[in-house]
Amino acid sequence: MISRRILAVTGILASGLVATLFGGAAQAQQVLKVGSTPTGIPFTFLDTKTNTIQGVMVDLVTEVGKDAGFQVQIEPMQFSALIAALTSNKIDLISAAMYISPARKEVIDFSEPVYSYGEGLVVPKTDTKEYKEFADLKGDTVGAQIGTVYVEPLKKTGLFPEVKIYDTIPDILRDVNTGRLQAGFADYPILAYNLKQGLFPGVRLVTSYKSTIVGSIGIGVRKSDKELLAKINTSLAKLQANGTVDKILAKWGLK
Repeated sequence: MISRRILAVTGILASGLVATLFGGAAQAQQVLKVGSTPTGIPFTFLDTKTNTIQGVMVDLVTEVGKDAGFQVQIEPMQFSALIAALTSNKIDLISAAMYISPARKEVIDFSEPVYSYGEGLVVPKTDTKEYKEFADLKGDTVGAQIGTVYVEPLKKTGLFPEVKIYDTIPDILRDVNTGRLQAGFADYPILAYNLKQGLFPGVRLVTSYKSTIVGSIGIGVRKSDKELLAKINTSLAKLQANGTVDKILAKWGLK
């Protein structure tokens, strides 16, 4: 009788140990690697005080994770490397200022849109002309960030002798600031935020310019991760309904 009780207790303890071990493994699998860029303020940027990536899309994916039941591990990388990193399983999600475009949707899936905007135009402050459209810059050398939706439309216009390609938006701003570039195109909110900080005193954001390439950004997901995408969209809907998304946007000056 005693032997049977000992065996029963041992079995229960063993089952509990196995459950604990496998439960721990399951929890570990809920940490998702999220690709974000160190430039792109206020959407994503490197906070030099904490040496961590911060911004709208970091706050957003963190809140989504809390609701959907996963933790996030932010992986810094260049914008042009994000999609390749996702499709090669180096990361699990993309949370950055990435437009939901038809070309990108052929390769990856996106959550429902979280914010919409268009491109902005920057020129040297000494250039006071009120540009309104691409055609007003005919003959100028212009710049755009590699991997963005602005590059091909600028090239296809045939208006510009050269469309310089830059790794980051701050690189564009630096060249405009020093006069090495006549005009630069990039995400309007990112340009506006950078200039508001007074980082590039020789640059002017052209307020008369009207955006022609308007799009929305969302969280990027592998095409094979349909269940994860559904969870993210469900959580996003909750966060939009309860005001969390608006609070995040307001925190970073986008509301």
